[in-house]
Amino acid sequence: MVISWCKWLTLAIFPFLSGNGLRPDLMTHPFYVSVVEINYNAKEQELEIGCKVFTNDLESTLEKFINGKLDLASQNDKPKADKAIADYVVKHFEIRVDNNPAPLQFVGSENEAEATWSYFEVKHVFGVKKLDIMDNMLYESFDAQIHIFHVTVNGIRKSSKIANPESKISFEF
Repeated sequence: MVISWCKWLTLAIFPFLSGNGLRPDLMTHPFYVSVVEINYNAKEQELEIGCKVFTNDLESTLEKFINGKLDLASQNDKPKADKAIADYVVKHFEIRVDNNPAPLQFVGSENEAEATWSYFEVKHVFGVKKLDIMDNMLYESFDAQIHIFHVTVNGIRKSSKIANPESKISFEF
C-alpha cells in the first residue's frame, strides 16, 4: 500500500518537478521508503520479519556492500543475492526483545515488480512486552531514506516510522 501511494504521489507531483528543470531521464524516484512487517507468532514462539525495499535501491546498496555487480531479479544471481541480503541486513538491522538481543535468521527473499522482500525470523521468543529496533539500512546510500514499521503482537498492531539519520525505535505491548 505504501509503495502504491508513493507511485501515485510521484505521478501527481512529476509535472511540477519537471517544470523546474529536473531531467526526467535522470530521476529514479523521489522517495526512499522501506516497509518492515514484524509479527509475533505465539504458537511457534518466534518473530516473523519481512522487509520490503525498492529493488533498485537495494541492488545499488548491495553492490557497494559486496564491491561487485548483482542482479536481484536474476535466478542465476539468487544464491549470491541471498547471501548479500542476509549479510547486509544482519549488519544494519537489529532487534532486542524485552532488552535481550534477538539474533536474526535469514529465511529467503523474493522479487515483486519493483520491490524486493527479504524474510527473517527470530526463534525462541517466549513473549513480547517490548521490541527495540535499530534499522539504518540504506542510510549510507540515501539521505532521505524512511523506514515504516508495522508490528503485531498478540493481535495488537502498532505502526510508526523513522527517517535517516534516526535509526532506533521501540514498541511496547
